[in-house]
Amino acid sequence: MTEEICRMSATELVARIGARDISPVEVTEAVLDRMDRLDPVLHAFCEPTRDAARAKAAQVTDRIARNEPVGPLAGVPVAIKDLISTKGVRTAMGSPIYRDFVPDEDDVVVERIKAADAVVLGKTTVPEFGYSGAGHNPVSPAARNPWNIAMTPGGSSSGSGAAVAAGIGPLALGTDGGGSVRIPAAHCGIYGFKPSMGRVPMYPGARDQRYPGASSWESLGHIGPLTRTVADAALALSVLAGPDPRDRFSLPAGDVDWLSAPEGGIRGLRVAFSPDWGYLDVDPAVREITARAAEVFERDLGCVLEEAHPGWDDPFHAFWAVVVADSDLAGLRALLDEYGTRMSPHLVDLLSRNWTAEELTSARMTRKAVNNKMWRLMADYDLLITPTLAVPPFPLHTQGPEIIDERMVASTAWLGFSFPINLTGQPAASVPAGFTTDCLPVGLQIVGRHLADADVLRASAAFEAAAPWAQYWPAMA
Repeated sequence: MTEEICRMSATELVARIGARDISPVEVTEAVLDRMDRLDPVLHAFCEPTRDAARAKAAQVTDRIARNEPVGPLAGVPVAIKDLISTKGVRTAMGSPIYRDFVPDEDDVVVERIKAADAVVLGKTTVPEFGYSGAGHNPVSPAARNPWNIAMTPGGSSSGSGAAVAAGIGPLALGTDGGGSVRIPAAHCGIYGFKPSMGRVPMYPGARDQRYPGASSWESLGHIGPLTRTVADAALALSVLAGPDPRDRFSLPAGDVDWLSAPEGGIRGLRVAFSPDWGYLDVDPAVREITARAAEVFERDLGCVLEEAHPGWDDPFHAFWAVVVADSDLAGLRALLDEYGTRMSPHLVDLLSRNWTAEELTSARMTRKAVNNKMWRLMADYDLLITPTLAVPPFPLHTQGPEIIDERMVASTAWLGFSFPINLTGQPAASVPAGFTTDCLPVGLQIVGRHLADADVLRASAAFEAAAPWAQYWPAMA
């Protein structure tokens, strides 16, 4: 029964718990047992909260037995990325600066999943402050990919992706400032959804000026779910989405019916497929697998598929200038003398660089240009699809491959598909597209028009029905 429970989706768990076929205590014990067996190898969790999980599961089980009302996630195990604040639970954010930091308040999303009666399993491993697409940091063991533990699970929601892929809970929360939900979803063979900017409020994460590093990514950051099914992501968003006065970017509620959003087909939609943005080097296996996945939209789903590119030049340098402008540069630099030798070298280099005002303001102009290219493209198309990443999973403890398709590239070039969608703030998802000959997952990115979250969920569900993925599990799971 333990194995069966760990393979259940969140929606199935809700139904089975509601029917009293299984109890939240049974579910929690099954998942914690799997955590105890697999996480010493995976390192998905940097701060498990086993006792609190058991206490919450017992409380919800007791309330159900007394016929008291429970929340929409009653008894569902949830993992929380360690960039998201948790009251009374250490939140190190992968940094020696916050190695012993214990927040005095929950993030908005944590408040909401607790109110929905989810069972929090603990905090999941991240690179330092999320400033990386890989899965290692200076303060805890590197998260590993369940499909091959020598490989990275991607980042920065590294442990969240690894946990869901390994069946240590059906749902994890991630943040996405440059692809950090979609990247591990692609590398771990699961579903990751980045809602429109402001759909899911953030506070204190990225909004509270008191904590240098934690207060970064304000104009780029999103919070979204990592799951094994599209329906589970929709269920999570039905709890997470909606305005909050602590986040001035948060959007009004009411224009998306999250639970029904995945329903219905997408026949007749116009879909643009950009296999490389017109300039990226892409691994041949990724190119082949995502091209086959794109064909599903035309052959099986009745869409009109055309190759098209937004037409911008690579905005990667501008993206990092925006990140720096969003960061507490003075606050972080003040900490370098004490902590710099223990911090991630790439982060220290970023903070130490002598950024000019012209670089930071020019980056904002580039961001505007990217947005304008994008809305003009999306005026002709309902959806845009691309590879999620330019490469399959690669070995641990590197920032990325320096050769792609026999060409020398920057070690960050593999991230070229994800971060532009943070510059625009559009909704985007990564769906599993297939596997390499080495049995490593490859993801396909689905991007919607401005605020068209429901379209992305509907397209994701249609693709899921045509090319199912949830039946595939890594051998260790």
